[in-house]
Amino acid sequence: MASWYRGGMRSLASDNHSGVHPRVLEAIVEANADHAISYGADPWTARALELIRGEFGGQAEVFPVFNGTGANVVGMQSMLRTWESVICATTAHVNVDEAGAPEKLLGSKVITVPSTDAKITPELIRAQHWGIGDFHHAQPRVVLITQSTEYGTRYSLDELRAITSTAHELDMYVYLDGARIANAAAGLGCTFKQMTTDVGIDALSFGATKNGALGAEAVVVLNPELKAGETLGYIRKQYMQLASKMRFTSAQFVALLENDLWRANAEHSNAMARYLEAKVTGIPGVTITQAVEANAVFALIPAAITPALQEVAPFYVWNEATNEVRWMCSWDTTTDDLDAFVAALTTLVAGTGA
Repeated sequence: MASWYRGGMRSLASDNHSGVHPRVLEAIVEANADHAISYGADPWTARALELIRGEFGGQAEVFPVFNGTGANVVGMQSMLRTWESVICATTAHVNVDEAGAPEKLLGSKVITVPSTDAKITPELIRAQHWGIGDFHHAQPRVVLITQSTEYGTRYSLDELRAITSTAHELDMYVYLDGARIANAAAGLGCTFKQMTTDVGIDALSFGATKNGALGAEAVVVLNPELKAGETLGYIRKQYMQLASKMRFTSAQFVALLENDLWRANAEHSNAMARYLEAKVTGIPGVTITQAVEANAVFALIPAAITPALQEVAPFYVWNEATNEVRWMCSWDTTTDDLDAFVAALTTLVAGTGA
């Protein structure tokens, strides 16, 4: 360890703050032997694509990329023309946390709909489906959903089927932002295929970084009508998401998908969120605001204690107006981490007289 590194931080701010699972690091080191052909023509990428198709179905077209924003832009580009629009929840990552990248790079309008639980419904989709054929109006083409959502909630399989059925009836595609897709599948107790291909999802981003990888995401296109094999290779290159030494990205997917390491990691982080929820429930002045269905806990806490509590473990204030905060658990979060945090929370709240 470098002499200047003091260490010791345990964070609840993001599952991006966690380290890399040891088996993923081992896979990267193993891929570092000898030379390999670049840009994905290597054995690790061939194995990763085989494993990902095994999870989503043989028709899946798979394109590893660098990050989640890049995956979303590349994936949606396969579905959109510049005069067409994307419908998503107001809280969606593509609307709030991508600095306008989808609108700038795709040239397509993002239409947001309010939702208290970060989920959209067939009724919300239909309300935005108007002006069809009117060249003065951006034409709705893609419904974007996030699974699990930015509020840590998740869509049931029936809810997903209702959304895809509605979208396809309206001649629209459904794109799934899967930055935390592993947490959603683990929470539902289903396979990736049951949650995507089988319910009619057209394309998705397959996130691994938040589930124990160093940096590994992929665009997975499930609808053969999109002809991703003819277009996505060029789109990925144009949007600077084609890795030259792709074997190191692909090796991470191999490590996570072989022997279901992805599920073990996701089940653990989900379990830690439920543990934290149980521990804070009943503390005066603390109110859970969202159903805990993945690896996030959202709560209202007294604003006065926030800075001191963030010294114990960093976390984000999600809504400054209400002081709603987000506590995010990771594959390596421990009960000791959470017990120490809850003890500090309890002490600080007591000091306010709540």
